[in-house]
Amino acid sequence: MAVKILIVTGDAAESLEVLYPYQRLREEGYEVHIAAPAVKKLRFVVHDFEEGFDTYTEKPGYTWPADVAFADVVTEEYAAVVVPGGRAPEYLRNDPEVRRILAAFTGADKPVAQICHGPLITAASGGLEGRRVTAYPALELDMKAAGAAYEDSAAVVDGTLVSARAWPDHSAWMREFLKVLRAKAPLA
Repeated sequence: MAVKILIVTGDAAESLEVLYPYQRLREEGYEVHIAAPAVKKLRFVVHDFEEGFDTYTEKPGYTWPADVAFADVVTEEYAAVVVPGGRAPEYLRNDPEVRRILAAFTGADKPVAQICHGPLITAASGGLEGRRVTAYPALELDMKAAGAAYEDSAAVVDGTLVSARAWPDHSAWMREFLKVLRAKAPLA
């Protein structure tokens, strides 16, 4: 039986932060499902850093189909969850179904990979209290308000919770997350 990983996301998620873990985890041999508010074609964005801008810029990105709606996710079927960033977490954190999903994973001490703005969802589900995390640097105060200790690092591992700042940290993030997955949800 395949070991399944869930990615929770929605429209305006950062393309790289969805598709890199999706492809990397499939390459490793995991079965990966994308969950969203509804089963539909999702529209991702590209965030980039350009000279002269005080913050990142946003452009249209890839589209990709969601496999399952949040309301239909049976968390017991999944070994781990990935929470990408982009703008999607800003509105997804208000969805009670996505909060239910994250609370189930953190409550069961299952592996959680979060990046960029993704920790906003984990925070809304109550899963960051007393944890060490990183996130997009502009979220440092949000992480502290959620009860977490913020660290400005490419990847922060706190037990089964693995955080990264943004897509430039992908290699460090997935390297650490795969160590946790191989220990907690081995393929063979």
